[in-house]
Amino acid sequence: MTKRYSPQEMLARLVGFETVTGQPNTALMDFVRDYLQAHGVTVHLLPGPEGDRSNLFATIGDADRAGHILSGHVDVVPTGEPEWRGNPFHLREEEDRLIARGACDMKGFVAAVLSAVPDLVSMQLGSPIHIALSYDEEAGCRGVPHMIAALPSLCATPAGCIVGEPTGLVPVLAHKGKAALRLMARGRSGHSSRPDLGANAIHALLPALQAAAAQARALRQGPQDERFAPPWSSMQIGTLSGGQAVNIIPDWAEAEIEARAIAGIEPRDLLAPVIAAADETVKVEWLSSYPALALDAGHPLVALMTGISGNDPLGAVSFGTEAGLFQTAGIPSIVCGPGDIARAHRPEEYLTRGELRAASDMVLALGRNLAA
Repeated sequence: MTKRYSPQEMLARLVGFETVTGQPNTALMDFVRDYLQAHGVTVHLLPGPEGDRSNLFATIGDADRAGHILSGHVDVVPTGEPEWRGNPFHLREEEDRLIARGACDMKGFVAAVLSAVPDLVSMQLGSPIHIALSYDEEAGCRGVPHMIAALPSLCATPAGCIVGEPTGLVPVLAHKGKAALRLMARGRSGHSSRPDLGANAIHALLPALQAAAAQARALRQGPQDERFAPPWSSMQIGTLSGGQAVNIIPDWAEAEIEARAIAGIEPRDLLAPVIAAADETVKVEWLSSYPALALDAGHPLVALMTGISGNDPLGAVSFGTEAGLFQTAGIPSIVCGPGDIARAHRPEEYLTRGELRAASDMVLALGRNLAA
């Protein structure tokens, strides 16, 4: 008999795979592939250029018809926080809480989708449901662009994409975009008493860092979108490191800077003044970039999600997702998943049983809607 999993059983399986961002995800993706194929679902494993990580794209129904994508990432952030009270990769139950790394962000949504597969298969869908699982979302949506590029060879252009990041199952119509870069300077070390004989790498970064701080201040007076908090685009210097000791001329220095853009603004453009100010000895490396999301409130996808989630839509959130990338590829997209983003990236991350059950109900409601 083909194996069925309850949503909680599926979540327990998924969080047991230690798919930390930047690490291999082969074991998890093989498990999902085998499970889906056992239920007669067409599955494509799509290896990324890294060689040890893959995206997965699966279709229930006729791939030649316009369907809907249920999208989630399977990577999770590291678990170094000392506040964990148990193994972060073993699902632990405390009262109504299901605790594990990724339970909320966002293997809970993936578990709801996968556990619904046997029922979705039996519904004889009039238009297909696609399952899209990506890698390295937490590193700046690095995996999903490879999958999106392959979609024209895998299915008809989808009618919509539902990205299941934690929103309390409230459909979200817009989010900010983001771009991040690294500045790297190499100098020449020596005794600090003879700066004339060395080259201070930290000093080389200062013009670009000053430009970043000035841009952060200027953006507060720039274009505003009141749907977001804060309503302006933003920038910050997130990390800064370099040197060995106070009496040694630093021969290296690095900084990472991010910009978050309201809808209608290209995130990379916000960092242009930083790049322009960089000393000629400074190397600039792009770390990540994804566009903002903006779905019109009158789009049919909004009405569909309002109906199957039971919640009225929310105009915008300030965190980012892969939805903007699907939208840029011509696929209308919305964000709606179980849990609260405030629990993500924190020790004792959890999803409640009720939230997981509600997500499963939403997925099944989508199937019934497409089977009608």
